[in-house]
Amino acid sequence: MRTREEPAAVALHPPDGASLWLLGVLAFGVFIAADDLTVVSTMLPRMIVDFEIPIPSGLRDASWIVSAYLIAYVVAMPLFGRLSDRYGRLRVYLACLLLFLMGSVLVLTARDLLTLIVARALQALGGGGVVPIALATVGDRFPEGRRGPAVGALAAVDTLGWIWGPLYGSLLIRYGPEVGRWLAASFSMPASIAGWSWQWQFVLNIPLSLLAMALAGTVRADLASSGPEAPRMDWAGAALLSGSLVALHLGILQGGGGLDPGSVDFSRSGQGEIWSGWPWLVVGSLGLGLLARYEARRAAPLIPAGLLRRRNFALAVLINFLIGISLITPMIQVPLFMNTLHAWGETPEAWMGNAALLSGWILAGLTVAMALGSLIGGWGSGRVGYRSPALFGVLLAVLGLVGAGGWEIAEPLMRMAAHMGLVGLGLGMATAAIGAAALDAAPAEGRGIASGLLLILRLIGMSIGLAGIAAWGTERFQALASGYPLEQLPEALPGITLTIIRETFRLAALSMALSLPLAAWLRETMARPNCPPRS
Repeated sequence: MRTREEPAAVALHPPDGASLWLLGVLAFGVFIAADDLTVVSTMLPRMIVDFEIPIPSGLRDASWIVSAYLIAYVVAMPLFGRLSDRYGRLRVYLACLLLFLMGSVLVLTARDLLTLIVARALQALGGGGVVPIALATVGDRFPEGRRGPAVGALAAVDTLGWIWGPLYGSLLIRYGPEVGRWLAASFSMPASIAGWSWQWQFVLNIPLSLLAMALAGTVRADLASSGPEAPRMDWAGAALLSGSLVALHLGILQGGGGLDPGSVDFSRSGQGEIWSGWPWLVVGSLGLGLLARYEARRAAPLIPAGLLRRRNFALAVLINFLIGISLITPMIQVPLFMNTLHAWGETPEAWMGNAALLSGWILAGLTVAMALGSLIGGWGSGRVGYRSPALFGVLLAVLGLVGAGGWEIAEPLMRMAAHMGLVGLGLGMATAAIGAAALDAAPAEGRGIASGLLLILRLIGMSIGLAGIAAWGTERFQALASGYPLEQLPEALPGITLTIIRETFRLAALSMALSLPLAAWLRETMARPNCPPRS
């Protein structure tokens, strides 16, 4: 019997080969968008020098190179997701890629900081729109029993882009000028490229964006929305939602939640500003309250009526928020552990290079395992329902985080990779299961906005998680460091840092454990007509 939460079954499903090709095309677009979210974090020092930004007075302004992308990325997710419900996936997807392309070109032509910030925001509007449209397309074109693996695969690719970004950025800074000199000498290219480093990221975005647009043309029939067309666009509601998200993220960013792996330094002073973003948080919360009242009176609201009251969708977004907190912890703490406790090198450059490679290797275990877990969790959600793979995934992630909470300074790399693999396997299983549950709970004409809401909750969780890491770590550093005389502090720093890293992993495990009752309350399954039979 069909429950009241179940959307109508989608009648049109491509064959397996077409499904895989469509998923690959969508994953490609998601990756190039996600990569730009974090890649600039390791490029920022070089960009500050190239744009002649004064230090330290201009550092706060320079941070907007990263922050503007994050804010616009978050705003774009629900906005373009809903636009794709109204005007069709293909049209809006191509428009998003075009915005991303235009932003990349504008970055290369920027000669001042303001133009650079505007260009980054334009990039993010396009990049942020690509992800929910890809997820909504999976909901349109994959039957319920096969949505889980596809949702998990997109989530894993999205995460891979975030994790790969900082490492890739550091490689461009290190080797970009050498590549430029070689190209200039070997192919008679302009001598100006000999000094390029971070510029290569945006040069490469141009052919990659064009390729993504061309690939979209090969699946244009599948990118056309197969569900009923959404009602007329609620622009006032979109403005209220966007303004509220901007205010909330301004508050989070002022508290240190910028998704910048290099932004956490527990030894900094003046951390009173951790809590300085509360006025923006209040404004954002009030804006969401006004949005709820406004939407309740609309005949055709921005967010489909009753969507947030559907049990599986509401539980999925809450679990995704907690997953975001748990996911940001290894993304921050593994590089911090390597940079301060585990790397080696005769020069600072060699030390940082070795640390980046070690961090990339350990985090690769998380990402690869997350991709594998997404396939397992997606398959399981189609066979036995959403609840069991979500619960098992959360348990695995908790175990992996608890294991990381016991790391020693001389921790074997294989054991560290195993712990991160356990975290990734669990997060992948849970992400696939709740993603499929959320898409199945959403009405066909509202999958775009539903996908956007699901995704921004994880991103907000990551931002809040980073702000929490910064706040907790700073307070603990000051408390632990105060117990040592000044002359003994340098010798004590490794032990203090290790203690804080362990504590944050344990707190992340506790946060992830809060997902257990939520996952247990998920409805096991919905409509069955397109699902494989149970074994």
